[in-house]
Amino acid sequence: MPVYEYRCPKCGRVFEHFWRGFERREELRCPDCGADKVEKVFSVFGTGGGSTASYSSSSASCAPSG
Repeated sequence: MPVYEYRCPKCGRVFEHFWRGFERREELRCPDCGADKVEKVFSVFGTGGGSTASYSSSSASCAPSG
């Protein structure tokens, strides 16, 4: 059951929608203005991970001491 982002061309609101198996695309409306014509937005999902600093500190611990 995927989550997609949509944008309302009427009011400009960007919102997410969690699709359940029984819903129809025609039923999707903007939560702010109620417009029934919304556009799917290309979005990239995020994943958790370390920052550059954590990589640097972990690689530094593996370096031979000298």
